[in-house]
Amino acid sequence: MKWNSDEELYDLILSRLYTPVVGDILDSAGYFHQFLTPEIGAMKTEMRVCGRAMPVLMMDVFGPQSEPFGLMTQALDDLAPGEVYVASGAAFRSATWGEIMTATAKTRRAAGAVLNGYHRDTPQVLAQSFPVFSRGRWAQDSGPRMKVADFRCTIEIGSVAVRPGDLVFGDQDGVIVIPANMEEEVIRKALEKAATEKTVRKAIEAGMTATDAFRRYGVL
Repeated sequence: MKWNSDEELYDLILSRLYTPVVGDILDSAGYFHQFLTPEIGAMKTEMRVCGRAMPVLMMDVFGPQSEPFGLMTQALDDLAPGEVYVASGAAFRSATWGEIMTATAKTRRAAGAVLNGYHRDTPQVLAQSFPVFSRGRWAQDSGPRMKVADFRCTIEIGSVAVRPGDLVFGDQDGVIVIPANMEEEVIRKALEKAATEKTVRKAIEAGMTATDAFRRYGVL
């Protein structure tokens, strides 16, 4: 399978793959820490996201600031089509995403948002049909509690490093980060494994034992 652009790659991933099979391939390549913490999930089960990481570094503040939200508006305005706003760094003292941020990102044709934190304005965000993955909903405002310190820089979420341009893929089973230098190999092998899993399932449903299926296909 060959793709000629990022757009074709995203479409291929979203139509043919799922995060468990991608995680399996990364494990086999020695990348054991690529899933974000399981607390980060989609606002709605059916949401899926795929695009290039635009990492955003957040930090705590304590009270009103001379420049509220820090570089947040600049980070949003810098989003490019197909990018995913990936934010982490502050303690979980407020929401870090909401209605207006969603409108900005969607207008700039970003692919979605992945937040190591909370979202708010839930009905207004959902109404915009934009993929958002977060730790959950909480209305507390970020203004006197958090700001964006930098963006397009490497961040960490748990044990996962997220670098600008890495491939971010999320579905109902979680969010995984594919290092840019590994993406072609990982996606090709994931497509092969996904096809094999379909074959294994058909064989088992036709009467083959799981032991024999694993012995024959090497997939479980």
